[in-house]
Amino acid sequence: MNIILIYPEFPDTFWSFKHALKFVSKRASSPPLGLLTIAAMLPSPWDLRLIDLNVETLNQEDLIKADYAFISAMTIQRDSAEILIKRCKTAGIKVVAGGPLFTMENELFPDVDHFVLNEAELTLPLFLRDLADGCPRRIYSTTEYPDIHQSPVPLWRLANLNQYSTVSIQFSRGCPFSCDFCNVTALLGHKPRTKTAAQIISELDSLYALGWRKGIFFVDDNFIGNKKQLKTELLPALIKWRKGKIGMPFNTEVSINLADDMELVKLMTKAGFVTVFVGIETTNDESLAECNKFQNRGRDLVQSVNLLQKSGLQVQGGFIVGFDNDTPAIFQQQVDFIQRSGIVTAMVGLLQAPPGTRLYDRLKQEDRLLSRFSGDNVDGSTNIVPKLGYDLLRQGYKKILNQIYAPKLYYERVMTFLKQYQAPKIRYPMEWQSILALGRSIYRLGIRGVERAYYWKLFFWSLIRRPRLFPLAITLSIYGYHFRRVASLHVETA
Repeated sequence: MNIILIYPEFPDTFWSFKHALKFVSKRASSPPLGLLTIAAMLPSPWDLRLIDLNVETLNQEDLIKADYAFISAMTIQRDSAEILIKRCKTAGIKVVAGGPLFTMENELFPDVDHFVLNEAELTLPLFLRDLADGCPRRIYSTTEYPDIHQSPVPLWRLANLNQYSTVSIQFSRGCPFSCDFCNVTALLGHKPRTKTAAQIISELDSLYALGWRKGIFFVDDNFIGNKKQLKTELLPALIKWRKGKIGMPFNTEVSINLADDMELVKLMTKAGFVTVFVGIETTNDESLAECNKFQNRGRDLVQSVNLLQKSGLQVQGGFIVGFDNDTPAIFQQQVDFIQRSGIVTAMVGLLQAPPGTRLYDRLKQEDRLLSRFSGDNVDGSTNIVPKLGYDLLRQGYKKILNQIYAPKLYYERVMTFLKQYQAPKIRYPMEWQSILALGRSIYRLGIRGVERAYYWKLFFWSLIRRPRLFPLAITLSIYGYHFRRVASLHVETA
């Protein structure tokens, strides 16, 4: 059986880092973890090939040779997935589809032959059994949540790792919180299910053996959902594993209550975690109550962010405007908070209601749903009727983007962060891509860029005052270039 596993293309988005990746000659952020995990669950005699449309093209020869095309996608990849499915059907190839996009919207894809939905540990074996018997059904789904102790090591060998800047792995699924705009619990449940420490070590060993030394992103929706297991099992195992290793810094996603547990913070930094994404969402306490984000309430959010950054964890933040309790003052309040906190990577989007969320159900009852959910956090779109009014919301959103990624405020934020950040001690290998990125940043940002005065100020300040953080300062300068490019697209179309 000849199988092609195809990953649809991402549009130019905040998290694609498309414009930043050019500085290091990479094509995409990370290989598709879901498809590579699926590949490891397929029968060993099958001939498998991964085609990630973010790093390569799909040729007609690839389609002619294939018996089945396995496609996995997120909502933001919808347009690319639709085109891809049509190409496969035109070529006469049967399509097997799974992942969040198809789990939530399979009724919109009539040309797909077989849907393997929800979590593949439960539904894929059923499909493979029926396929072997010659009677596969069209839809395989489940309301149960699998034990992920049986999840295999992803088949990394199928991916050309040289084309990526990071690699994703997963320790847990599910989140204990109930934010009403988030579809994580609808897809994966409230109770965090975890892999064993031995599983994670096996995945890291397999990557290290392949020569991987760059970043690892733990894609858990809330890495600290099971603190006890982190403290007693995983983090001690990671600390032991890291001894003698070079590179491989860890990033992940956490809730802000991590700042309440300094023991956990210290274990994470000792294990090699350097960056955490936190859903700040809003400075408006009424809006936090509205969306059931109780873990963010009753605290000084700036203080919590600064505590994490001073402890060695760079905080990336997610922000939302458009809650029912927001007032016209929210736009400047968000800008002021982002500047005070020193959150350099600040993702700001309009409130959206993904299908399956409590927010979606409430707004449907109120007849306040509009078009389809785009899945892009920062494209300036919304599928709801906002109480602020759509025009005011869009104009306020443009104001935020115009300010936070303007060179002056952006570089001020980088300086605020670097002055407080205490980087964990990780030995990094010298790579030619780093030297190339430095040279390109000097040319594009320091010579040709509109931000050149701010770039050189940061360049020499970090080189002289914080030399250990000089590479990070250059990296953040390059990120700023990407963020401005993406933000300008959405400001122009607003």
